[in-house]
Amino acid sequence: MASSSQPTFEVSNLRVVRDGNEILTSISFHAVAGELIGLLGPSGSGKTTLMRSLLGVQAITGGSARIMDSVAGSPSLRGRLGYMAQTSAVYLDLTVAENIRYFAGVLAQPPSEIARVMDVVALTSFAHRLVSSLSGGERTRVSLGVALLGSPPALILDEPTVGLDPILRRDLWRTFEDLASTGVTVIVSSHVMDEAARCARLLLLREGALPFDGTPASLLTASGAPGYDEAFERLIEGE
Repeated sequence: MASSSQPTFEVSNLRVVRDGNEILTSISFHAVAGELIGLLGPSGSGKTTLMRSLLGVQAITGGSARIMDSVAGSPSLRGRLGYMAQTSAVYLDLTVAENIRYFAGVLAQPPSEIARVMDVVALTSFAHRLVSSLSGGERTRVSLGVALLGSPPALILDEPTVGLDPILRRDLWRTFEDLASTGVTVIVSSHVMDEAARCARLLLLREGALPFDGTPASLLTASGAPGYDEAFERLIEGE
């Protein structure tokens, strides 16, 4: 867990230019232990590029991105930063337990981690089910379980609730809230504005810039909108 004086994420004047196009323009923000942050923005706003920069797999043109006490992408962050991609990263022809066991081995985690993460993501009763037989929401929880191996103090989740029904989305957000309550810093990208109220803080990207960084309540105040969808539209349109 990051200390209270050490930001979990610290991004300063981050700039990314790719193929002559400026994708991110001087992005700055920091996050501390236990924050649940929603990363919002329309398609093409730069969300994926920002997440790739934090993961250390995106070349940075200027500025900096640090996670805890290390530069993004440092080998020292292995096992300390959990990531869940939007597309499934687990094996369909293995059971839930076999998937978790395999990735635990890759990360050199003890056998006790298998049972722990399956309990956290509520999949213990599915341990011997093939992932191919699971619903979309259940597969998402398997991927989340893999990201939680080793109890990383920081998580980046790429649109984990996309395509899920409201009940499954609610259950996953409860899990994210529980993780944040234990001191984990969670960044969740989403394009579903009704999820904004579940976050303690919102980062809203537009055309590679960060026009808003604040609480859900302050988003409504800043935009003068009665609801999150309209607030999002007003900020995106530059009103």
